[in-house]
This record gives sequence, structure tokens and C-alpha cells, in this order.
Amino acid sequence: MIRIEFCGAVGEVTGSGYLVHGDAATVLVDFGAFQGGSDARERSASLGPVQPENLDAVLLSHAHIDHSGRLPLLMAAGYAGAVHATPATLDLATLLLADLGRIQEADLARENRRRRRAGLASLRPLFDATDVQRVRDRGRALPYGRWQEVAPGVTARLADAGHILGSASIELAVGYGDSRRVLVFSGDIGPCGAPILRDPQRPQAADLVVMESTYGGRDREPQARTLARFRDILREAVRSRARIIIPAFAVGRTQLLLFHVAEAIREGVIPQLPVYLDSPMATAATLAYMRHQDLYDEELGGLVRSGRIRQDLQSLRVVESAEESRSLNEREEACIIISASGMCDAGRVVHHLRHALWRENAHVILPGYMAPGTLGRALADGARQVEIFGEPLVVRATVHHLSGFSAHAGQGELLDWLADVAGHRPRVVLAHGDDAARMALRERIHARYGISAECPAPGSVISLD
Repeated sequence: MIRIEFCGAVGEVTGSGYLVHGDAATVLVDFGAFQGGSDARERSASLGPVQPENLDAVLLSHAHIDHSGRLPLLMAAGYAGAVHATPATLDLATLLLADLGRIQEADLARENRRRRRAGLASLRPLFDATDVQRVRDRGRALPYGRWQEVAPGVTARLADAGHILGSASIELAVGYGDSRRVLVFSGDIGPCGAPILRDPQRPQAADLVVMESTYGGRDREPQARTLARFRDILREAVRSRARIIIPAFAVGRTQLLLFHVAEAIREGVIPQLPVYLDSPMATAATLAYMRHQDLYDEELGGLVRSGRIRQDLQSLRVVESAEESRSLNEREEACIIISASGMCDAGRVVHHLRHALWRENAHVILPGYMAPGTLGRALADGARQVEIFGEPLVVRATVHHLSGFSAHAGQGELLDWLADVAGHRPRVVLAHGDDAARMALRERIHARYGISAECPAPGSVISLD
């Protein structure tokens, strides 16, 4: 009997982790941090049902922290096996986890100062730089499309998921008696037709599909409409000499936004204006994107080879120091500041929002999904007052939520992704989505394919005969 334990991301969109027990081995697919909510740190400090000493292999679908963030804890707890992922994912995960460690250190220092003043014991970091390095050292590159044994009785193959650079859907063939069962873990599925990356590959056959459902309840805004709205905001900001603050994930979203800004300049929508990339992590990630140009789609590949992208973004300024970052808030020029984190819950962008939200002559663009409990979600929901670093702030800036920039497929695209494998009548399990999204997608899957998808609860274990 094959068993799958859910270690997070059921009824929510963070903390992804799936523990697969086969006849001869146990493997872990993803092990992400929880984000948003007052208990996120406490939940992220737990390994849940994962016992490192009994674990034979780890597979990582992509580098985002909600899929990779607990891997350093796993190393700190004694895991000594391999972490299998695409070469690009291993590169990006090292950057993101190191950045998470730095953010954790800064947040913990601030929290411990508060605790000391209150007479409380200080908190310890969840992991350190050595644990992050162990993740990298244990990395084993697995290119797309190649079957490889990752544990006794378990072989794996990765397919391009089109979500961020190197992202993959993971196909596992798990030994079961004299036969085997094929399990597909979708990872995060990207949209079709988006710039930079190739479209996601569809699975062809499986006994079980564990599928993300972030946008299971709705379709994303069409990309053409999103891009038109984005360009209108840029024009208005130039006209009124306003600044634009864009909280963006360092990996994926930042590179997509830079592509669209360059396109707007190339096509004369806006003149050359200062564009500040204020995120050391995003800068490093963009360099990593440049190292893996073989993964670009045809359009971007041509622009890079011609040198056109570099020409269009000649006004791009990379902000290195914290002092330089602070100085941006003293300027009155029309400009674009792209900074992490994507949900406004950490990093330099929080300081930019603190200085901009109360001003009328400012725009904030939220380019994608905002998890409940984050500052980004509060702004997306229309909050007129928020709190940053314990200080109440009125929101006078114009806030735009452009969900069409999300790197997640919408409901219709999720259904299309399932189309080829649906004919084999697999069990379908919906994860990585809030309950409303999962239930909506479940109804649509049943209506279209006649398959009754399952929506497990946190801590659930399902069995596959």
C-alpha cells in the first residue's frame, strides 16, 4: 500500500509538503514554509509527520519559499539524503533560502528586543546559514524529461510547469508489490502564453494526481486586459509625476514586470524613466535567470540574443545598499520601484509602503495573489488603514490589484492541464488552495470529466492500493 501524508497547503496556499510512503522507501515532495497569519512562524518551525532519519529522498518542484522554506529545518534535524530538482531550481532555492534566513534574522532581532523589554525569553532562529548551505550541497540536478531512480523502488521524472524558471511537475513511479503506481504532483502550474517561460506540460497518465488549486475558483483576468491596465497606470504616473511601488516576488514576478516595463518603453507607451530594482534577492535571481537562458520561450530568447532588452531597460538602476534604498523615499520624481516581498510582509518594500501609502500621489500595484493575513491581502481588499511596524497608516495611495500577472494558472487553465490524464480516470486530490477555491474546482472537474476530486483536511493521510 502506498500512503501520502499532507504536511501543509491543504485549505491554504502555503506550507506545501507531501510525504509519500512506498513499499521500500519514503520520499518527500516539497517542504514549504507557512506564510501569513500570526502563527506562521510557529507552524513553519514544525516538521510535522516528517522524520528525517526515515526519509530516503526529497524532491523539490520549484524554489518559492512556500514550497522550499522548511528544507533548512530538515537539514538541521539531521536529514542526510539528496534534494532532487532542476538545475535552475537548485540555483534559485539557494538564493531564496539564504534571503529567508537574513529576513528571519532581522525580524527575530526586532522581536527579541520587544520580548526583552517585556521580560520574555528570546526566540531562537529556526535555522542558520549552515543549514541553507546543506540544502545546496545535497542538491542533485534532474533535468526535465529524464526518468531517474531517487530512492529504492521510486523513480522520478520532471515536466516543465511554466510557473517560474525551473519549476516542475513531479511524476513518481512507486513500486507496489510486483507492479507500480504513478503519482503526479503538479507543483504550481503556470499560465499559458505568458512571456519568458514555456507553457506548462500536461501529464499523460497517472493513478493519482495531486493538483494545486490556487485559482481554482476563478479565471485570472485576461493577460491582454491586465497589460492594458498596467500601461494605463504607467502613463498616469508619468503624467502626474507620481511614484509606483510594486511589491514583487524576487523570483518570477520581478522578471516578468521588468519584461513588461521594457516592452512599454520599446513601444513608446512611456518614456525612459527611473526604474529601481530594490531587492538584492531579486537582483541575484535575475542574474540566475540569465544563466539559464535555455529555459526561455522563443520570444524572450530572441530579444535577449538581439540585445534589445538591455537597450530598453537602460534606465534600470539596481539598488544595492540599505542607505540607497532609504534615499529613494526622499525623492519626488516619477519612478518605478520594484521591491520584495511579493505579499508585502517582509523586506525593503515594507519601508517603501510605509513612506508611500499615506500619500495621494502614489500608486501601489499588487501583481498577483495575496495570501490571507498579509499586508498585501489587506491592501487588495481595500483597507483604508493598515499597520506597519506597529504604526497605524492611512491609505491614500491608489492601490491596483492586477491578478492577471500571477504566475498561477486560472480555473480554465487548470482544467485544461488535467485534460490528457483525465481519460485514464486517476484519483484527483486538490491541494494548495483555500477551501472555496478547492470546492469550486472540484465541481468543475466533476462537470467536465466526471471525476470526483478529493479535498483532504490538514494532517490527512490517503492510501493508494
